[in-house]
Amino acid sequence: MTFLQSIILGIVQGITEFLPISSSAHLVLVPFFFNWNLDEQVVFPFDVLVQLGTLLAVIIYFWKDIWQILTGCWKALLTRSLKDNEPARLGLLVVLATVPAGVFGVLIKDQMEAAFHSALAVGIFLLITALLLFLAEWLGKCTRNLSKLTWLDAIIIGLAQTLAIFPGVSRSGSTISAGMLRNIERPAAARFSFLMSIPIFVAAGVLSIGDLIEIPNLSSFLPILAVGFIASAVVGYLSIHWLLSFLNKHSFKGFATYCTILGLITIGVYAIR
Repeated sequence: MTFLQSIILGIVQGITEFLPISSSAHLVLVPFFFNWNLDEQVVFPFDVLVQLGTLLAVIIYFWKDIWQILTGCWKALLTRSLKDNEPARLGLLVVLATVPAGVFGVLIKDQMEAAFHSALAVGIFLLITALLLFLAEWLGKCTRNLSKLTWLDAIIIGLAQTLAIFPGVSRSGSTISAGMLRNIERPAAARFSFLMSIPIFVAAGVLSIGDLIEIPNLSSFLPILAVGFIASAVVGYLSIHWLLSFLNKHSFKGFATYCTILGLITIGVYAIR
């Protein structure tokens, strides 16, 4: 992997992580379409660790929310009550929603890595993302805000996040769609989805450390990783800001159409090759 490839993939990661079009799909398809012959031993840990750049972006963007959640949880521990403590309640819901994907990810880690090398799998899963987005727009009433989020909502959204373990199923797309199908407003569902990403990104980064250590000539690879990390962090921050503004007035139908077209193109190119 070259510095230019790392920068391009970092930018792609930053743009697509928070837009509901699957960052994992694009990290597979960019090398696929440009015929980049990347070392498979470094592809998966690079893809996971470059997500830490977008983790930094979401932490910086939502630092006020995160601080309120942490202080709210501390207050709840002292008082042993969640009464009139919305930040602590939201924090517990985020943790609850994170559990299913964490457990599922550990159980199928090897199969997940294999899927990261399959353009055909990505094309199929992109169509699944498109279907989820269309269903959310057709069936979701979008009448509830985050203060109305329930334990059942969090569990359902968390189960939807397990689908995003497969490249091509957008994490933000699946979780926001699940929230909308539970009649959560688009911006509120997106906000909860982004907060959910923090613990899952941290866990994915920790799990990838072993793979990273096994990379030959790791010291020479670290500068390339750093470039991708910075690119994904900067672009990821801008993507969050843009999407939250976009969702105040627009639907996900355009993103669903994009995933459908890209999925079909990917399957078609794979069949031709």
